[in-house]
Amino acid sequence: MVEIQENLVEYGKQFQKMIITALMPMKGVSERVPNKNMRSFGGVPLYAVMMEKLAASKYVDRICVNTDSEIIGADIATRFPEVLVHKRPVELLGHDVPMNHIIGYDLSKLEGEWFLQTHSTNPLLTTQTLDQAIETFMEKVDLFDSVFSVSRFQTRLYWQDGRAVNHDPAVLLKTQDLPPIYEENSCFYLFSRHSFAAAGQKRIGNKPWMFEIPRLEAIDIDEPEDFVLAEFMHQFTKQ
Repeated sequence: MVEIQENLVEYGKQFQKMIITALMPMKGVSERVPNKNMRSFGGVPLYAVMMEKLAASKYVDRICVNTDSEIIGADIATRFPEVLVHKRPVELLGHDVPMNHIIGYDLSKLEGEWFLQTHSTNPLLTTQTLDQAIETFMEKVDLFDSVFSVSRFQTRLYWQDGRAVNHDPAVLLKTQDLPPIYEENSCFYLFSRHSFAAAGQKRIGNKPWMFEIPRLEAIDIDEPEDFVLAEFMHQFTKQ
């Protein structure tokens, strides 16, 4: 037990002086929102919004984009020449390739221990929320090996067959009294090279911690109407 505690203390010291590499995978072709990553969002390509927020973080030291698109790669080289671009290899092309496989490829090409994976499709996520998650994780690094963002729901949910998930239909509790359920919203994942390997090449480690973020910041652009809503809220919150 003493040896384990000493290892955790040393692990925490390493964290305090860590260098975080942000990973942002991007496809050139999107099925539901055409040309999504390069589509104009508030006057710039969508991906650039999140890129600026990562660059503003107190803890992100470098950014790496993994893409299958020559157009995206060229645009990044012009707008963000300091960003490293990984051209996605043939074996990782296609819509059905698991994200953990892409992350594994990036880690094999990068140095460093700590990684923050985000998506360009969460443009309302703030730098402040990212930094808060990282700082809070610093305090919990002896208890958890990774962090992922979640959204909290306290509403009456049902399975497809009509069975209640988180409540008893015969007992009509107020929704605020229901046990919360958390959605993995895919806004960010913070993990180490060690936790990724120990979990079997997965960004969520064996001892993950859930970091709840504001519902507005968790808006994800999957459908055309999501793009309209996100852009409207982006402009509204800037006023």
